[in-house]
Amino acid sequence: MLRTFILCLLVAVVLCPFRAVVAEEPVQVVILCGQSNMCGHGKTEMGLDPEASEKAGRTIEVEGGLGSLRRMVNDDSKTFGHDGTNPLIDVDGEWLVRKDVYVYSRVNESTKKGAHTTRFGKGSWNGPEYGFGQVVGNAIDKDILIIKIARGGTSLARDWRPPTAVKKRGGEVGPMWKQMQTEVGQVLKNLGTEFPNFAGRPYEIVGFAWHQGFNDAVSKDLSPEYEENLVDLIGDVRAEFGNADLPFVIGTTSMAPPEKEPFKVELAQLAVADAAKYPQLKGTVSTVDTGPFWQDRSISPSGFGYHWNHNGITHYKIGAAMGEAMLKVLSSQ
Repeated sequence: MLRTFILCLLVAVVLCPFRAVVAEEPVQVVILCGQSNMCGHGKTEMGLDPEASEKAGRTIEVEGGLGSLRRMVNDDSKTFGHDGTNPLIDVDGEWLVRKDVYVYSRVNESTKKGAHTTRFGKGSWNGPEYGFGQVVGNAIDKDILIIKIARGGTSLARDWRPPTAVKKRGGEVGPMWKQMQTEVGQVLKNLGTEFPNFAGRPYEIVGFAWHQGFNDAVSKDLSPEYEENLVDLIGDVRAEFGNADLPFVIGTTSMAPPEKEPFKVELAQLAVADAAKYPQLKGTVSTVDTGPFWQDRSISPSGFGYHWNHNGITHYKIGAAMGEAMLKVLSSQ
């Protein structure tokens, strides 16, 4: 009896680790890139107090004020409350920390990493990664890693200029392209060091999301070639990560009421998802019109339109919509 027990124990010790490794699904990696609004300028806790602001003659912010992410949760607790259909907080009102989605965020010179929650944007703010991670995390029953590389004030024509654009139209490969290429590679090469819970795990790059365009849009010299540069960016991203049909989602650079005349860059961002114009991208590229997510300065923490008035609700909705678009492309493959 004792010999049989010992033999079974030895078999269990040998086989169980092997089975655990085989059974593990690859970590699903999604790369997010862009400029300041991908960095994240959506306020989490602080929002506008309109009455106090009117009395003071200047903007006064309070916790849970208009345009804050906290205000969104407070106003729609049936959806975002602790017992809602898409909870963002726990019973004590603390922001939930997911166990199935992780974030590596490189914003300008600052790097943050950890389990998905708020404040992976600039400073204590949020970017599209928050809503994006919530949506894909709820839908995909696998571990997810979001790698975000973003820098404010950067253009596609220069800073993110991909190699194919250089070959076709000249210029130099952009420093942000090089940084993205290097940093993503380093994170994945050292996955177990960066995220010990993923040690020994395989990974699979399943998507790329892009929210950028302001610097190109306001330049009469840069905006004309945006569409060509974006098509080249899509192709080069896919070549870089070894997937000719890698799902690619774009959030337009609206940053103004939807009734405004669109930037030429916005039209270019919408055009690349037009299957009639770009049949080679059919079913693998999706563009989200972010215009409907605009919130006026009267209900936002600031009047900085180019940062979506620092509206945390807007930043959440942009990310969530891009996440939904990514899921649709993934489901079609």
